[in-house]
Amino acid sequence: MATNRLLKSLRTLHLYFGVFTAPALLFFAFTGGLQSLSLHEASRVGDYQPPRWLASISHLHKKQSLDVPVKRRSRNASVSKQGAEADVMSARAADKPLPAPRKRNPWPMKVFFVLVSLSLLLSTVSGVYMGWRCARNRRRYGAALFAGVAVPALLLLF
Repeated sequence: MATNRLLKSLRTLHLYFGVFTAPALLFFAFTGGLQSLSLHEASRVGDYQPPRWLASISHLHKKQSLDVPVKRRSRNASVSKQGAEADVMSARAADKPLPAPRKRNPWPMKVFFVLVSLSLLLSTVSGVYMGWRCARNRRRYGAALFAGVAVPALLLLF
């Protein structure tokens, strides 16, 4: 029947698109999990400096480039800091109590996103494994998986 052929074609497309995009999903899940914990950024308080490879792959995740720019302190940061200090000084001059800054704990959300990243990693790896074990044409399956790694690697050259 035509419906069966259509479903078979859609399953085949789904399989090969999934295999082709699996390496990118693994990359984004891994780098996203690391970014959730802010491991790609230098510490503002301590002396933590991320490894160069980690800063590069995080920059690739966010900006599609491996060239991490050197961050310089911007002049706007000091201007906005002066504006905030002026607001505090005017509140003190008017004898108004300063508003208490709202405290919020980002760790529960960070933990959730790290768990989502791990779940996506494990789900993708298990899907690729199951697809390989059940593939009727392993050569085509392997070619799609290889293309999913090779195409983005080649696109980095441009």
